[in-house]
Parts: sequence; structure tokens; C-alpha cells
Amino acid sequence: MVSFFEIGLSAHLGKENQLVKLGKLLDWGRFSAILQDVHKEDGPTGYDTLKMFKALLLGQWHSLSDPGLEQSLRVRLDFLEFSGFSLGGNLPDETTFCRFRNKLVKQNKFDALFNEVNRQLEDLGLKVKSADVAIVDATIISSNARPRKVLAPEGEESYTTEYSADPDASWLKKGKKSYFGYRVFARSDAEGFIDKTAAKPANLAETKELDAMTNGLKKGTRVNADKGFFSAENKAMLRKKGLKNGLMYKAFRNKPLTKRMSQFNTLISKTRWRIEQCFGTIKRRFSYQKASYFTTEKVDAQFKMKAMCLNLLKAINKVEFA
Repeated sequence: MVSFFEIGLSAHLGKENQLVKLGKLLDWGRFSAILQDVHKEDGPTGYDTLKMFKALLLGQWHSLSDPGLEQSLRVRLDFLEFSGFSLGGNLPDETTFCRFRNKLVKQNKFDALFNEVNRQLEDLGLKVKSADVAIVDATIISSNARPRKVLAPEGEESYTTEYSADPDASWLKKGKKSYFGYRVFARSDAEGFIDKTAAKPANLAETKELDAMTNGLKKGTRVNADKGFFSAENKAMLRKKGLKNGLMYKAFRNKPLTKRMSQFNTLISKTRWRIEQCFGTIKRRFSYQKASYFTTEKVDAQFKMKAMCLNLLKAINKVEFA
């Protein structure tokens, strides 16, 4: 039963509250079809799956740990309003959130949830359904583990570890800096809405992931990416898919860039800043410099949630709410 207090909660919070806007933006009921069988192994006794998903989204929006999410759900009225849980009702604890998220990972639900967010943004006219330009890039996300570091032998460019609690994380050396964690990939349109993501151990080469990151693009789409993705194989792959080549040229030893190549790179850079802006927002606004979980699957799931947050933030900033 809904109390009189809860009926007026949205008005009390005010129309400028971000979570009130977020609650009005999408048809959240459409996510229920994706989530309906999450508790299939436990029977119908679990918490409402839509409320749980919306609570997990709040956790990523505010960069909360599971204990922090549990506590915030108990004390923040806007969390209750958005998630749909009742004031004074039975609320999930941190262990329940962890188990639910693991079920979503195990059942591979995050791709479908991410796609549903984008599908609704397209239906609302906030995101271009079939863009002419796709921008691909990658960035490093540190592992949440603390490995025992073993320096690489002289002349090698990577590190190895004798032990780490995160079995999939790996070392990557870029210039004079070394990173232990993952390389996450994103594809966006020219407006900066992300429509595809992936996560891989940090030591895997960028060039090998462009094929997968361009799947699903319509023929004729220009694929813009920095020199880390440049290779003869990738140029051939784009031609085979009917995609236009927007890969920035890479200089090689004794083969400097020509004037035409440099001009081409400058032209591509004029759109590539959008994806860099995406990573900047995800890292600063949504605090995703370091993964919260171990393994590639869970890092990939968290990155998809952060990309959802980015797209939803861009959307609510474009809409005028009554």
C-alpha cells in the first residue's frame, strides 16, 4: 500500500532533482521483460527485479559500494522514489545487492539492459539511431587488486605478477608509466552517446579489438579511431564490412607521416574528442578510474553500467521536464 507520504514524495523532492528527472525519462517497465527470469533458480521469493536493477544503477550513478548503497537507500528519499522501494518497508542489504549483480553477470543481462536504455533514447529522439560516424577508443581502468609486482626483464615492455586476487588483470606499460588492470573500449556517435562497450585485460592490443567494436554498424559509416587502432589488417577489415576508414595514421621508424597524413589525422581529431570527453565524464563524474570488482566479466558489466549513466545524464540534460 502506498502511503500519503510517498504520494507527495516526487513533489517534495522537486522537478530539478536528477533522480526525479531520471525516473520520468524512460519507460522503466520495459526493463521488466529482460529481468523477469533473474530469480529463476530461487523461485519467486526474491526482491522485485526492476527495483533491484534501479538500485544498482543508483549505486553506479553515485559511485557507492554495496554497503554504501544499502545505507543510502535507507536514508535518502530520492533513492526510494527512483528505485520504487517503500519507506519503512523491507529493504535489501549489501549481500543481496552483490548476489543480484552476480546473477545479472552470470545470465549476461547487462548487454540487453544497456541496449534497452539506448533503444528508448533513440525512440525519444535524444540519440541518433543510425549515425554516420562511429568513434572508437580505449582507456585504462585500474584493477581493484594489489598485485605483487615483478619487474620485467631488460628490454621487455610489460610486467608480470606472481599473484593477484584479480585473475584477469594484467600489466601494461605506456611510456614511462605502468598500469595493472583492464583496457575498456567504447564506441560512440558524434554526439557522445556510447552504444557499444567491451573490457579486456590491459595487455591485449587495441588493434585486435576494432573488428568486434565495429560489429553492427551500417555500411557507409565512417569509423574514427586513433593511431592505436591503425594497421593494414584493420583497414582491410573496414573495407570488407563496407565501412569508411577514419583510422589516424601511425608513423613508423624511418617512415614519418606525410603532410597529407598529418592533415588527415587533424581532421579525424576534430571528432575524436567526443569519445575522450565520454571517458573523462565516466572517470570524473562517475568515479571510474578503478574497477570495483574482479574478473573481466564483472569489469565489463560495471563499465556498461557507467556508460548507461553517461547516456542517461546526457539525455536528462537535453530534455525539458514539466
